[in-house]
Amino acid sequence: MRKLIMWNIVTLDGYFEGEKKWDLSFHDQVWGPELEKLSLEQLRSADYLIVGRVTYEGMAAYWKNAESENSEIARLMNSLPKLVFSTTLKPADLMAIGWNNATLATGGVPEEISRLKAQDGKNMYVFGSADLSRTLIENDLFDEYRIGIAPVILGNGTRLFKSGTPGTNLRLVSTLPLSPGGVVLRFEKKS
Repeated sequence: MRKLIMWNIVTLDGYFEGEKKWDLSFHDQVWGPELEKLSLEQLRSADYLIVGRVTYEGMAAYWKNAESENSEIARLMNSLPKLVFSTTLKPADLMAIGWNNATLATGGVPEEISRLKAQDGKNMYVFGSADLSRTLIENDLFDEYRIGIAPVILGNGTRLFKSGTPGTNLRLVSTLPLSPGGVVLRFEKKS
């Protein structure tokens, strides 16, 4: 069975982007050899990236032109199958955006993810996608949360866990200190 894993980087005060869409400048505070190694491990252990429309559009704009920056990470990001959840995109929109191996989800979020989780395969990762993540949390579909904490207090922006997100009891599985600063925390649901 596949596992569904949330992967996000947030500021110390819980923002996963700044006041403007795609303001991720705080990611520079955690990027280094440990996070590069973790990124490669995660991508190699995946057979799906799960995203919402906004994340798909933003990541496509970046990654399909990023082959020269980090060829292995970019190659994996571009080659992995992506499942896109959207109520506004059409299959033709995905083709127009042109990011490799993207499919528009045809079923509801809980049904589609439950179906994929029941199959044999590698891990599925949700990157960004705060609204989609909330739906997945509400339906108790995440098996694991991997959260990178950047040593930044941003003060404003978009929170990963918005007010009203259902409570979930978690167990800390591991911590990974990052040499540039920050830490990656890995949590699983408590049994």
